Amino acid sequence: MTRVAIFGATSAIAEKLARLYAESGASLYLVARDAEKLKLVANDLRARGAAQVIERIFDFAAIDGFPNLLAEMQAKFGIPDRALIAFGTLPDQAKIQDDEAEARQALEVNFLSPALLLQALARLMATTGGAIGVIGSVAGDRGRASNYIYGSAKAGLGTLAQGLAHRQAVAHAPLAIVLVKPGFVDTPMTAALPKGPLWAKPEAVAGDIHAALERKRSAILYTPFFWRYILIIIRLLPQAIMHRTKL
Repeated sequence: MTRVAIFGATSAIAEKLARLYAESGASLYLVARDAEKLKLVANDLRARGAAQVIERIFDFAAIDGFPNLLAEMQAKFGIPDRALIAFGTLPDQAKIQDDEAEARQALEVNFLSPALLLQALARLMATTGGAIGVIGSVAGDRGRASNYIYGSAKAGLGTLAQGLAHRQAVAHAPLAIVLVKPGFVDTPMTAALPKGPLWAKPEAVAGDIHAALERKRSAILYTPFFWRYILIIIRLLPQAIMHRTKL
């Protein structure tokens, strides 16, 4: 029986991934801030066939609490076979670029907190193996005026995940690190944004993540797949051309 821990379990992508595991009879350890929403998600997963669902309320800004959080998980649930770090925010660039306190908060929740949790999870799972997924973003592939603070946080998280995957490989450790780079996803967090043909549903993204975690190989997962090729073009644009665009 697969044991799956999801941090940020009430996010749309995480919830869809949890459903896939529940339907295969996995045990789930769900961590989120919103107690009411987490209860609804947990009850739905039990109805879908999860062998066990444990709920844990936690504020991911409380990074000093990570050791206790993981120790409690190990005691009540065991060491997971799969894990997903799925929490974060999508801040308003125009607002946070002129407000240092808001910018700091955005950087902490999108980089510092998931980075430290990823490190701690990797230490816990290093010898037992399995796979950890962490949700980054295509926004981290190149700095752009429209979201460079959010993008820089995701770039840092991506570099850390890639370095950690390299460390596992050099040490021949049986743990895979999957860096997930979604493009535009139609979720409550992006509800106010206009939608177009490049937008994906969270079910599709969750399916890609599930497949990548089950392969148990370190990877960079662009989802949907076509974002890999779009970002190659964006990364290769000369700066003189890039600075004439409004990407």
